[in-house]
Amino acid sequence: MRRPTGLARAAIRFKPASFAGTFLALLMCALIVSACGILLETGLRASVPPVRYANAPVIVAADQYEYVVTGSGEDEEREAVPLPDTARLDAGLAAKAASAPGAAAAVADYTFPVRAATLPGGVLTGHGWGSHLFTGVTVTAGAAPGDGEVVLGRNAAAVGDTVTLETASGRREFRVSGVAGADGPLAWFADGQAATLAGHPGRADAIAVLPAPGTDAAELAASVTAALAGSGVRVHAGDDRGAVEDPGLGYAKETLFGIGGSFGGIAAIVAVFTAAATVALSVSQRAREFALLRAVGATPRQIRRAVAAEALLIAPPAGIAGLLPGLGLAMWWFEQLRDRGAVPAAVQLHISAMPLLIAVAAGLLTALGPGWMAGRRPARTRPGQALADASAERLRPGGARTVLGLAALAGGLALTGVSARSAGDDAAGAALGVVMLFMLAVGLLGPLLARLSAGLFGLPLRGGGPAAGLAAANSRTNARRLASAFTPIVLAMAFASTLVFMHTSENHAAGKQLRAGLTADHVVTNPAGLAADARSEAARTPGVEAVVAVLDTQVLVPIGAGEFTSLRGASVQGITGSGAELAEVQDLDVREGSLDALGGDRIAIDTTLATAAGRGVGDRLPLYLPDGTRASPEIIAVYGRGLGLGTVTMDRASLAGHVTSGFDDALLVRGGPAEPLTALGTVTGAAGYASRPSPDAELGAWTTNTMAAVLGGFAAIAAVNTLVMTVLDRRRELRMLHLVGSTRRQILTMLHWESLLVSLAGVILGSAIAAATLFPMMRGTTGEAPYIPLLTYGSFTAAAIGLALLAVTLPARAVLRRRRSG
Repeated sequence: MRRPTGLARAAIRFKPASFAGTFLALLMCALIVSACGILLETGLRASVPPVRYANAPVIVAADQYEYVVTGSGEDEEREAVPLPDTARLDAGLAAKAASAPGAAAAVADYTFPVRAATLPGGVLTGHGWGSHLFTGVTVTAGAAPGDGEVVLGRNAAAVGDTVTLETASGRREFRVSGVAGADGPLAWFADGQAATLAGHPGRADAIAVLPAPGTDAAELAASVTAALAGSGVRVHAGDDRGAVEDPGLGYAKETLFGIGGSFGGIAAIVAVFTAAATVALSVSQRAREFALLRAVGATPRQIRRAVAAEALLIAPPAGIAGLLPGLGLAMWWFEQLRDRGAVPAAVQLHISAMPLLIAVAAGLLTALGPGWMAGRRPARTRPGQALADASAERLRPGGARTVLGLAALAGGLALTGVSARSAGDDAAGAALGVVMLFMLAVGLLGPLLARLSAGLFGLPLRGGGPAAGLAAANSRTNARRLASAFTPIVLAMAFASTLVFMHTSENHAAGKQLRAGLTADHVVTNPAGLAADARSEAARTPGVEAVVAVLDTQVLVPIGAGEFTSLRGASVQGITGSGAELAEVQDLDVREGSLDALGGDRIAIDTTLATAAGRGVGDRLPLYLPDGTRASPEIIAVYGRGLGLGTVTMDRASLAGHVTSGFDDALLVRGGPAEPLTALGTVTGAAGYASRPSPDAELGAWTTNTMAAVLGGFAAIAAVNTLVMTVLDRRRELRMLHLVGSTRRQILTMLHWESLLVSLAGVILGSAIAAATLFPMMRGTTGEAPYIPLLTYGSFTAAAIGLALLAVTLPARAVLRRRRSG
């Protein structure tokens, strides 16, 4: 008897097709795990180098996160949620920071948008002049600004000119006191005026601390931290300063963590599950060989060691081979996110050995575990019974596997009911559990489901001629073989359909609500933001009946209680105008209360938010304004079109001082001609405004479609791989059919019917799982049935069927051609 490693090498050498399929499955598994692992690690370690603060070794800023704290003591957990806008700190802390040992100076820094219609570009970025101490900007002509003065960049204006600028504090004229030696749309104001012009008097974006000679950054950071202890601010040094400078880093980390962590976890589970099924199929295909080895005296231990040796010979090379394409996928995905603005340009992809080692280890465990399980039965069977058992397929799955599969199925059905009774994010969270449990049930009950599907969908084939009848009988009696290809098709269809159609449903419902709710005749927008007097100018236009200015932003709303508390981002439309005027330009579909008293600390919210927060008319809604300031306004109305128009509607004045930009995003105008409004910005009708592309929606659609393509593509390749392995393993059967008189066409027709049965059964069951997930989730989030574009669904179905037909046709032709030539 050969040693187990010798048996393994011989098996690989003489059965290359079976092991090639296993190699490909493990390679794809490593590809998915490594790519998602790299993105996850990049999200955890992402940083941006400081540019503006490069010469300021220590930066003091407010915490840009709000926290959800659950548990207590050693079990306490803090979940950080990035704030929608910049949180600011008391500018007076600059004096305290300057008094810290080792500090030479501390400068309160301000950054805010400035409109300048008469200057090149029309939009400037304003700063306080004190920032020249750490940016190195110098005046090349004129002098530093005083009250009512401004320093502009080169070629913007001449010293002594008067320019009209608009800031959050309104429109006013400034004298150009100097020209700075810097290019770009920049403006510097006196430090005493900068905070007021930015719209938040007494509050600074950050404080830059400069060192005294001989003080290093670490010493300075420690002394500033001690000097500001108890103030609630954070002290940053090194690359950590870049996070203060680029607030988009927090959302980039969330995006990368969501792709690498949440999606990566699901993708890794599906990849491992699918690869494990391929490994198990490869082992089970050699049941006769193991039976023969048992018959000639091989011990159970030798059989198990041979299977383990095969895994050790195949898995590491397959895993290593999958690392390079995995790295390529991660790099491509990361670059696409960066090009679309989801990740700051300065963030770099972080590549280390850890995710690569995990990917190879995952492949090795995936090969060892299922291989050992599949080889356990032939290894422990008595030699005299081994050959008899190998000649017949085992019809019933293992007891433990059946119990776990039924438990997952029951859990999925139970969560479907929970999702149907939930709203908003709760419904989405429950729906994710639904699809995961159903996918797990399919993976565990695959042979049983395949047998049931073959019996059900094979009924019409029995009357379809000899080839179709034989295909139905083959599928019914070889359910395990069928399940190996059936399972990845189900998983691909279920997950891809859930991801894609969840997004299409939300976009469709949002667009429908926006079109129905926007009753204004004209919508005025401007990429630079609307002028401070745009509303009053529009109101003076002859024929105009009502004008409402809208500022779009977000707030954070606590949802749930105790261990289940979370912070949900809610879109906000801050309006300038009365509730009666708002009703003239928008139909929010008010279901409770009235908009008449809207203003001050009185708000209206969407019904999904009201349900999720457990609040109604007359209650107060705890929330965090865009900069993290706590508020608790009174709810005076609940409406139904929040997905399209804004989850929260509140007074624009309540947001003053809590947003970076003081310029409104849109004017909603009722009545009057459009032409006089063109001086204020771009004028469109309600229909044109509703159909405009949304960058956030486009990014969401691209991300969703990419995730669906990655996982769906993997599952599709796994299904094709399995079908090819299955056809090649049936060489004797196909040649026997050819010997007894079946023509090549009849054999190929039989295989086509089998692949059609497999793919259709997988598509139908996968669609059923997606429907069980989408219908309750969409009822809870949009109040409507899911929107499923027929062309998209048809392309999914055609891809599944086409790939299955191709996967059996090509190897079958090769097998039959080889037989004919022999």
